[in-house]
This record gives sequence, C-alpha cells and structure tokens, in this order.
Amino acid sequence: MNENVFNNISVTIHYFNHRICTPEWVIEPRITPFTEITYIISGEAVYIVNGKHYTVRAGDLVYVKKNSRESAFANPHNLMECYSFNGHILDLTGNEIILPLPVVSHVGVHPDIIAYYQELNTAWLVREPGYNTKARAIFMIILQRFYKLIWHPNYKSDYDKRIKRVLQYTIDHFMEPLTVNDMAKMVKLSPLYFGRLFKNETGQSYKQYLNLIRINKAENMLKSGIRNVSEVASACGFSDVFYFSKLFKRVKGYSPSDIIRKTGN
Repeated sequence: MNENVFNNISVTIHYFNHRICTPEWVIEPRITPFTEITYIISGEAVYIVNGKHYTVRAGDLVYVKKNSRESAFANPHNLMECYSFNGHILDLTGNEIILPLPVVSHVGVHPDIIAYYQELNTAWLVREPGYNTKARAIFMIILQRFYKLIWHPNYKSDYDKRIKRVLQYTIDHFMEPLTVNDMAKMVKLSPLYFGRLFKNETGQSYKQYLNLIRINKAENMLKSGIRNVSEVASACGFSDVFYFSKLFKRVKGYSPSDIIRKTGN
C-alpha cells in the first residue's frame, strides 16, 4: 500500500466490540453495510465471505469490505475472542477507501496491539465527553501497527526485546503475584533500570500495565456470569476484593457489581 495513501486516511466508527464468543455465536448471512476489521486474539471461528470459507485463528486479521456477503459461526471446542471494528475508512475528500488486503491476513498476536484495543474498548464503553474522537485516534494507531506488520514486515520492532518478553509474560501469567523485581530479574536488569525502561517503552509503569491486563480479564470473566466478584478478583491476582472493586471502577468508570446487574447474574 502506498504510504502517501495511508498517511491521508481517516476513520469513522459505527460500532466496536470486544467479542468473547459463546458456542452459539453466529453472524447471520448479511450484506455488510460497513467495512469490518476483526483481530482474533485467541480461539477459532469460520467466516464465509462472498461464498468462500475461511477458518480464522489467533493472530489473524479479518478484513470484510463494505457490501460483501458475510456470515460466520463459532468453533464450540475452541471459542474465539476478538476485537471487531465496523465503520468507514475514508480519504481526505471523504470518499470510502478499499484497503488492498485479502480477507484474512496473519499478523500474529501482539501485546501492544491488544493493549491499544483494551484502551479503545474502555473509551467506547465509558463514553466520556469526546469519546468518539479518542476512539478514532486509538484505532488509527492500531491501523498503523497493522500497516507496518503487513506492508513493512521487516521494519525494526518498536519495543526493546526485553520489554516485549515482559509484556507477553504478563499476559500469560497475569493471575500470578508478579512484581517489578520479578520482571527485572527475568530480563537481567536492576529494578530501577527496568522500571525506567518499561515506562520509556510503553508510556506507563509496569504496575499500571499489569493492573490494566488484570482488570480487562476480570471484566471478561464477570460478563460470562460464571463467577462472582470475589472469585473473579482472586482469579485475576487480587488478594483484596475491596481494592479490586475500587481499582476496577477507577479504570473502567463502572463497578464490577454494575456488570453483574446488567448481565442479570
């Protein structure tokens, strides 16, 4: 894709969703009225786009052009988790752009992209004043990451390799009692230097990143209705349920109990 074209695009968001599929999840056959971009972070599903079947897995990016025929269904044995954008990608004159992408591209699972999606999800759900502008700005950053991965795959990674290792380890082990000292030791750095490096690379402290991962995981568990607040807090690495509830509300703008009331559990 021509960089001048990419540098002059804008987006409008009609709908955004952090989807955790149930065994019954489907997209009924439809003509898509928007551009759809879905990033799969775990599990598996089948998409049918313009008559062709695609089995999509973790690390895949699904691109469905406006006015495509689309349907989809879950794999009940390996349920998909994904982030899905529905909207318009426009040039500077407001005309719709068709990205030169196949229906499915494998870009890999990247902790930094997931973190951006988590931030976008929070902005979309909380809806503070100016939320749509914030959501569009975050999604443009996400698109830029996909642009690099697909059209410039040999470009040097943004993150220090040691920090990338810590980001991935934290996602995989968020429920464990992780500390700055633990992570510093893992990558053979002093705690002080590690803390500075992590903040310089990610824009946030390690504790902030860990809490964000835990709170987002906790939200998913609460929405499933399988566990109560105390059980979710414990499963996500919080020993104090009151601290968990206070932190959850500060990060999300609503409490764990609000989710339980909304889901009727």
